[in-house]
Amino acid sequence: MDTITPGAFALLAAAALLVGFSKTSVSGANTISLAVFAAVLPAKESTGVLLPLLIVGDVCAVLVYRRHAHWPTLWRLFPAVAAGVLVGTAFLALADDGAVRTSIGAILLAMSAMVYWRRRKASRAASAQAVPASDAPRADAAGAGRAARLKARTYGVLGGFTTMVANAGGPVMSLYLLSAGFRKLGFLGTSAWFFLIVNTSKVPFSVGLGLIDGPSLLLDAVLVLFVVPGALVGRALAHRVNQVLFDRLVLAATVVGGAQLLLLG
Repeated sequence: MDTITPGAFALLAAAALLVGFSKTSVSGANTISLAVFAAVLPAKESTGVLLPLLIVGDVCAVLVYRRHAHWPTLWRLFPAVAAGVLVGTAFLALADDGAVRTSIGAILLAMSAMVYWRRRKASRAASAQAVPASDAPRADAAGAGRAARLKARTYGVLGGFTTMVANAGGPVMSLYLLSAGFRKLGFLGTSAWFFLIVNTSKVPFSVGLGLIDGPSLLLDAVLVLFVVPGALVGRALAHRVNQVLFDRLVLAATVVGGAQLLLLG
């Protein structure tokens, strides 16, 4: 705390505000927050400071969207995510900061390009049909066959890996939920429960790696005051954003976050 200048603290406070906002509105926008934290603090240590703030944001999101989660999707993802978290823990113990940032930034940009291409292709081929109002993913997009299971496992491992090494699993899961055809409330509810469970499970690993300690929790105790207002602002704005704009904002936030990580690396 003593080594953080007022300007640096202002950046961290703004990033904490964005954490809360992203949890209840534009999921994936918190990649900007992790880039700010990694720029102001040492990259690895910044993940330990950010994790408790993310959990507070997750709690806020669950309180708002808890009834909209699609649990079959969550149960399909969790085993692969657990494997990704273990791989990410090993990678974090061995890799330097630059390698962490560069690898995750490249993954996010590649997956953003893939989702954008697939959505463009689908929109050209789609016939004029009413969009279902259900929170659940559209059946034609979600699927239930071998391809859908492989997709869930791939995104699950990547999500577990990126969330462990840099708290950057949000964009990966955003891309998965968008590609699976989730509507806005189903997207937010499923994402809220997913990250509350996954981020909480990461705490023992982060403590074991020395990323969460007394000084980091002291900084969290101050920054958490900015997370809750951000969540309230996100909740108010989420109901005013239409589905098309919501999808575009999530994808744009993912691209911006991935580019920032590459530039920082």
